[in-house]
Amino acid sequence: MNDPHPIQPAHHDHDHGHTPAACCSGPACGATAAPTAARAAAPGELLLRIPAMDCPTEEAQVRRVLEDLAGIGRLRFDLPARTLGIEAPPALWPRAVEAIEAIGLRTETLTAPPSAEATARTQRHEIGRLVAALAVALLSELMHFFGPDTGPWRLAGMGAAALAIALAGTGVFRKGAAALRQGQLNINALMTVAVTGAFLIGQWPEAAMVMALYALAELIEARSVERARNAIAGLLALSPPQAEVQQADGAWALRDAKAVPVGARVRVKPGERFALDGRVREGQSAADQSPVTGESLPVDKGPGDEVFAGTINQHGELVFEVTRPAADTVLARTIHAIEQAQGQRAPMQRFVDRFAAVYTPAVFVLALAVALGAPLLLGWTWADAVYKALVLLVIACPCALVISTPVTVVSGLAAGARRGILIKGGVYLEQARRLKAVALDKTGTLTEGRPRLVAQAVLTATPSADAVLRIAASLAARSDHPVSQAIATGLALPALPVIGFAAEAGRGVSGQVDGGAFVLGNHRWIEERHQCSPALEAQMREHEQQGRTVTLLAGPSGVLALFAVADTAKATSREAVAALQALGVKTVMLTGDNAATARHIAQQVGITEVRAPLLPHDKLAAIEALRAEGPVGMVGDGINDGPALSAATIGFGMGGAGSDTAMEAADVLIMNDDLRKLPETIRLSRRTHAVLWQNIALALGIKAVFLVLALADGASMWMAVFADMGASLLVVFNGLRLLRAARPGAQYS
Repeated sequence: MNDPHPIQPAHHDHDHGHTPAACCSGPACGATAAPTAARAAAPGELLLRIPAMDCPTEEAQVRRVLEDLAGIGRLRFDLPARTLGIEAPPALWPRAVEAIEAIGLRTETLTAPPSAEATARTQRHEIGRLVAALAVALLSELMHFFGPDTGPWRLAGMGAAALAIALAGTGVFRKGAAALRQGQLNINALMTVAVTGAFLIGQWPEAAMVMALYALAELIEARSVERARNAIAGLLALSPPQAEVQQADGAWALRDAKAVPVGARVRVKPGERFALDGRVREGQSAADQSPVTGESLPVDKGPGDEVFAGTINQHGELVFEVTRPAADTVLARTIHAIEQAQGQRAPMQRFVDRFAAVYTPAVFVLALAVALGAPLLLGWTWADAVYKALVLLVIACPCALVISTPVTVVSGLAAGARRGILIKGGVYLEQARRLKAVALDKTGTLTEGRPRLVAQAVLTATPSADAVLRIAASLAARSDHPVSQAIATGLALPALPVIGFAAEAGRGVSGQVDGGAFVLGNHRWIEERHQCSPALEAQMREHEQQGRTVTLLAGPSGVLALFAVADTAKATSREAVAALQALGVKTVMLTGDNAATARHIAQQVGITEVRAPLLPHDKLAAIEALRAEGPVGMVGDGINDGPALSAATIGFGMGGAGSDTAMEAADVLIMNDDLRKLPETIRLSRRTHAVLWQNIALALGIKAVFLVLALADGASMWMAVFADMGASLLVVFNGLRLLRAARPGAQYS
């Protein structure tokens, strides 16, 4: 496997949308944020902590006001840590802070994000506060049901209710008031109006319990959503923090992995994880690469082989040379790519956001109509009408609807990453199911990408066959040409001394071996030596028609042996092509190789449509023609595949052996170069899409039932809260089901 290259998001013209305008409040809303490692503020970056920014609702508000300021660059939101990095000239920093605080969000300037310990303390404080709020709300209910209906006792019960609301809902009220001032109707605004209204019409115990249950359910939902984030964030723990490094005096010492320079020698014992990427220098072993590439079986490692941070050394001690710093390992870049992927919103997410933006005001108008119109048209009392309107507001909360899509998409991204499929955005995760055709490069994609000796024939009885093969192996071993190396590796014979070795460009090599002068060359050189015969020509033509490169060993008396070298199809390519075709996806080969070789490989792997030979612009034209028939994927690993990968609906790159250009242009990276991951991506996309629609149906169906019950006098505010939060938890747990198939070997139904 060649050196993996930097993983960067592709730059396409897809619309990635923005954060939702209506969502839930509380910790759960961090679901759309990427799990980031703590990092210091970058040069030219203002790093802020915004304590009340725990939901995409606030993120959207902040983004809106900052985008209006000229000179503001990239915005880096981290909702779980409640931080924001702003790339802007220092002169603009005060204006950015003023703009954020003008919408009611207090800010704190940081030099580095809060530590994990500080975040844990904050979470424990929130749990304690919510438990206290629930206890006080329960006390208020007991005082209302069992206490005397006297002034002091009633005031005490109202005071307990107000305290419970303050403990559980201060943040909701503050953000709800800011939203109402700006004319926005999000969940914070709905809960503020509902709880305030219930308290004012004398339903203060119910208002307190609603707010406490709402906040507590949000906390439960947050912990559920955390599973999806942790599925990705857990990758950070795969790489050990220290490495055993060889010192200048030859001794070994533990050092912080982040401080180990490129070129250092690191020792890894059996059972230990590799802390850094590198190339093996000493030892023989095998590595479990499943955490990074998704390969289910250990991969043999010896001198010259690549090893990756986070993978596990199996049975032998290895010494490797570090090839990348800790911040640039394949594992680190995979995590970074997934973090950026979560910022790209899938089409279904954008649809739900647009729907919620219309749905929430519509329900607010319906509730207002019930409160004002029902007493006049249906003869309801004003208190009953207002109460039903408030129940409608709580039931109609779009929380479950909005949160259903990001948690499902994050789960899908995490499931793919754990199986060695790096999807650079939810948009590609959702679009993969729509592919009608997939175009595949040949060399390095369908084939191994390196020549192998596939046939040999000794054409003389004198000298002996063994002697002829040893002569050929001796000449081939002295050359660095890929064809010669393939012959030397394939013969695997001890080399004899070669005198007067010479390489003839475009022809082959020559030298004296065991007292005789020999050449190991191509067809043209043998013709120039006038050593071809009709029988030999026929034999060579048979191999060439199969896409093989023929090399001949000749001496003064004639041709002694024939060697056929070819780039062979990967063992998994035929299975992958068959799986694609079973999914109803047409497969096409696009290659720059000659047509005979292309047809031979296509026949081996089961592809019937071949286009060859193609230059990069020809591949681009072929993709554009296929795209006119429907969404098309392109799979490649070379520089010449870059334009076609960018033009395809989805570009699939080989993450193990791919070039920089191919990996940057690709939307999906197959980390272990196993083409079977391609149909697996399509199955994952189809499963994710099905779960998305299930969640939308659950969220809207439950709300529709309880809306009818509320209008028919069959639902209370308690039921409204349980309906809203029950729907939220259902869609979260349903989305998390995608993680069950995240381990190698599992299948997506």
